[in-house]
Amino acid sequence: MSDERTLTNPAGLHDPTPFGYNHAASAPGEPVFIGGQYASDATGQVVPGDFAAQVELAFGNLRTALAAVGLGFEHVVRLGSYIVDHDLAKLEVLGKALHAGWGDRLPAQTLSGVASLALPGMLFEVDAVAVRPAAPAG
Repeated sequence: MSDERTLTNPAGLHDPTPFGYNHAASAPGEPVFIGGQYASDATGQVVPGDFAAQVELAFGNLRTALAAVGLGFEHVVRLGSYIVDHDLAKLEVLGKALHAGWGDRLPAQTLSGVASLALPGMLFEVDAVAVRPAAPAG
């Protein structure tokens, strides 16, 4: 599958890519919304672990959810990330995970620092908007 996203960082705004996102992302086709993914096992229980381990598992679960609808990270145009007790060390961990998953083709993203998430022990959650490639004209 090709990466049909257009990523935009307008002149006059800072370069957001070191922080793990682009200012704007667009793509042709049908939007697909992926609900919040976190460090969960197949039963929905939070898998214990430090922040980095939870981020890795949450992105693994995001990849699984995308694959279930025939999409991959290359189709994601927007992420919403939620970090319990956000600080710069956690931002660095998240940035590394984003670059590992998307390379230099980062989606747009909003990061929210939160006091807590839905279940005890959750340290990170991510949701996504992906775009199904446009059908070929025919």
